Amino acid sequence: MAVIHHTTLKPTKLELLTDWLPSRPWYRGGPAAPQLSKAGGFRLDDPQGEVGIEFMVVTDASAHYLVPLTYRGAPLDGAEHALVGTMEHGVLGKRWVYDACHDPVAIAQLLSLIEGRAQAQDQNASEAPDREVVAAYTGEAPLTATDITTTDDTSGTALATPNGTTVRLQRALEPSAAAPEEAIGQVTGSWQLPDDSRARGLFAVVLSA
Repeated sequence: MAVIHHTTLKPTKLELLTDWLPSRPWYRGGPAAPQLSKAGGFRLDDPQGEVGIEFMVVTDASAHYLVPLTYRGAPLDGAEHALVGTMEHGVLGKRWVYDACHDPVAIAQLLSLIEGRAQAQDQNASEAPDREVVAAYTGEAPLTATDITTTDDTSGTALATPNGTTVRLQRALEPSAAAPEEAIGQVTGSWQLPDDSRARGLFAVVLSA
């Protein structure tokens, strides 16, 4: 289990995302810098204990966004295009922050979550499962984490596997959104709305070719 350190971050995660988020094709805001706040999310544990994996939900005036991030103690080879930025962690030192949709450790753990081999963890507490995150998979073939092709478009991010299966992440979240009938897997979760109520919707869906 990953240990959650309650310490300082410079810059903060939201400060990094303020610059990065508007560069994404699925961002729905205008040219002005977003005014972000944290609205929820969950973590996944790296079995090797080296990479921090967080699926953060942030909100601004335009939408609620699912932003998967990984935190590493050294640069990830070949992932310069996916670098969100760097920060100084009060306990761990310099951390490289990546869009987790391009990080093989995060992708493998997301697929494990969908297949029921991994448990979503609380975003802010160590050794505390997040029971609000629910995953399901009805496909017959195991999901493979090798040779993944990641593609961003205006509606989200697609993780295409070599066997024709695609995991599609919902980047702009919609309360009460449900998976299409042809889906063979999904991940749903909850987040906070500006009025302090809770919304629930689709985080990811698995589609077969």
